[in-house]
Amino acid sequence: MRLHAEADSPPASAGPPSIDCGGKIASSAPRQRPRTRGPGFKTLRKRPSSALMPAPGPPLIFDRALHRKRLDRAAAGFADADFLHRRAAQDIAERLEPILADFPRAVDLAARAGAFRQALGESVAAGRVGLLVEADLSAAMLARRGGPRVVLDEERLPFAAGSLDLAVSTLGLHWTNDVIGALIQVRQALKPGGLFIGALLGGSTLTELRQALTAAEAEILGGAGSRVSPFADSRDAAALLQRAGFVEPVADVDKVSVTYAHPMKLLADLRQMGETNVLADRHPRALTRTLLTRACELYAERFAGPDGRVTATFEIITLTGWAPQDTSLAETAPRRRLSQLNRQ
Repeated sequence: MRLHAEADSPPASAGPPSIDCGGKIASSAPRQRPRTRGPGFKTLRKRPSSALMPAPGPPLIFDRALHRKRLDRAAAGFADADFLHRRAAQDIAERLEPILADFPRAVDLAARAGAFRQALGESVAAGRVGLLVEADLSAAMLARRGGPRVVLDEERLPFAAGSLDLAVSTLGLHWTNDVIGALIQVRQALKPGGLFIGALLGGSTLTELRQALTAAEAEILGGAGSRVSPFADSRDAAALLQRAGFVEPVADVDKVSVTYAHPMKLLADLRQMGETNVLADRHPRALTRTLLTRACELYAERFAGPDGRVTATFEIITLTGWAPQDTSLAETAPRRRLSQLNRQ
């Protein structure tokens, strides 16, 4: 979904449209004769008018079809590497506990193996959430789930306006090409005063892997390209909610350091999570054995601890925002506030 600027409606046309502007009826106004160009002028090819061209969409950063395939591939063994997903889901469930409000209809976007449903079931907030629909881009992920579920794309949500009381997103939004557009759709699907809590990976995620790959490519190929996906900057996270129309936005950061016996173990986990590179403009050269071996050597040289294990950093940004109250209810409905839970 794109956000278009609002403007005053143009005046109604006095007559049928001209054929020169795409109409089916010719204008009665006489056409001007083309001017004669003198010697030395080059005839330029006719270009379409920018006024008739469609508005440009968001930049294509990720290949969503490839991302779905990667998730389908990871579905069978996802539970063996879902520690980040479970951590984010547990945090979201904890944020619901101090909120004394009921959520009759809720959706879990990027449900994967159902970590949020499990975390919610172990929380005191479970009794305040009614119907919970699990949604995911991957049908293979949901095939292993029971209860209400729907296969969907976060970039094109199918929910009717004002149909949800609660929407959560567990580590899925960082793969959308237009995060603000996706958040706008979530806000429109929420009822006035509805709540959104979403976790996505932030900018310092996999910084060690990014540095090792860049250094290896510069050494072997003489240059470096994009092999690790870009992530949102935590400093701008709350602004994403504001731009999408949410009120009382809160953004918290949880940095997680995970150690591995070898960098290849990290790559295996990323594959099992379905979190491998799906950039639309992927590196033109394949990741060769020589390049990968050198990257692992540099990774170990720079980021190994005294015990020889290497560190991988993951930054989880959790966004919390409320859909604005209906103007007719703004003065009578109490304004609920969510206490900020700082994460160090």
